Amino acid sequence: MRPWNLSLLFVLCGSALATGLASSGSPGAAAVLLLVFLALAGVNSPLIFPRSVGAVEAQRRSAVDGRPVIYWRPGCTYCIRLRIRLGRDVRQLHWVDIWRDPAGAAAVRAANDGNETVPTVVVAGRSCTNPDAEWVREQLARSV
Repeated sequence: MRPWNLSLLFVLCGSALATGLASSGSPGAAAVLLLVFLALAGVNSPLIFPRSVGAVEAQRRSAVDGRPVIYWRPGCTYCIRLRIRLGRDVRQLHWVDIWRDPAGAAAVRAANDGNETVPTVVVAGRSCTNPDAEWVREQLARSV
């Protein structure tokens, strides 16, 4: 449930504010405000990311195909930015949600001096924290 908390908060706040605007006689403004909050909820939900796998499975797959493993968490603006900038390439990577996988969180802490800083990308045993999307694409091109 934890990955959905921020999205649920956006929906609840947007609904409350939209209800207040609608009851005060501004249904158009209420509809626009609700749509903005629903968009924020969608962007901050796990839905915009590919299905996460466990850290052990992602590392196994990466060892086989050489593709990068990206450790992320819902609500992280840097993760969202990387996800959007990667575009269609996102489906070719191995994604690990550190809030759902304790082994993934431990791998991120090991790579970042004890901090759970995401996105952390691991390729062939090398880690890079908050990398540029172009760097990730280069790593992906090397694996293919």
